[in-house]
Amino acid sequence: MAGFFDRLKEGLARTREVMTEQFNVIFDRGPDLDTRFWEDLEETLILADFGGPATIEIVSQLEDTARRLALPDATAVLERLAESIAAQFCETDNDLLETTPVCLLFVGINGSGKTTTVGKLAKAGVDSGRRVLLGSADTFRAAAIEQLDIWAERAGVEVVKRQRGADPASVSYEVIEKAEACGADLVLIDTAGRLHTSDDLMRELIKVVNVTRKRAGEWQKTKAVDTVYTDIEALPVKTVLVIDATTGQNGLAQAREFNKALDLDGVIITKLDGTAKGGITVAISHELGLPVLRVGIGEKIDDLKPFDALDFARAMVGLDY
Repeated sequence: MAGFFDRLKEGLARTREVMTEQFNVIFDRGPDLDTRFWEDLEETLILADFGGPATIEIVSQLEDTARRLALPDATAVLERLAESIAAQFCETDNDLLETTPVCLLFVGINGSGKTTTVGKLAKAGVDSGRRVLLGSADTFRAAAIEQLDIWAERAGVEVVKRQRGADPASVSYEVIEKAEACGADLVLIDTAGRLHTSDDLMRELIKVVNVTRKRAGEWQKTKAVDTVYTDIEALPVKTVLVIDATTGQNGLAQAREFNKALDLDGVIITKLDGTAKGGITVAISHELGLPVLRVGIGEKIDDLKPFDALDFARAMVGLDY
């Protein structure tokens, strides 16, 4: 655990540097908990892309805590900042990636890291003993199928795919049929990146999700008594948004539109090691009520890790255990 916490701190270094610089300015102005202190704290969080609603909630909570506990100065307040940040994340007792069985459809804009994320999760699933099947429903990007093939080879799993330009909904339908036939309990489907502002592309994505869910429902209704799924009641189909943290507040705008269209089940934040905008993770989870399933803090295959709100918050503000 300590090893990953150190990696998390390293991955969030740029975000932490921005916040630390602002904290130093606050301390230089004195320890008093006056109006200027709270305004400066609010500005610090906004600069780190926490967004308005989460920032207001964090500062309000800390002001209330300072009054109730008669905190003496700025240092005492900032020592409680991580706990307040952690409290803004949507809580969930159910890790979708640990659900058995489950089909996850990965959505997001171009370049967010969907295909790489699918590949890393496939390897992690195999390593934990899961029966993994991949689906390449990104039939538009030239290298998408080839890229997923490479990840599948690394993980030692099969990919359901068609030629470039094929109907992605049909591919997803075939993925569920193959999962039924081979007994996969972790099905990961990569979809084409698309702008959240394109109505046509979003309608196509809605079709992909609906077709996949319909086929999974048929699977539940028609499975024979002697199939490998006799002890399983359903194959839940969930939609997961992959967001590139470097996009900052634009990432929040993306999340709003994808959630509006698809009623998302969770979010994965990638490329946190390449940005000072790590607060966007807080903004998305807080505003949209979405659990953060995984965070990506590097390019290595094991740099995509389960999310822990308090660990994330402590790493962000520079606190050790």
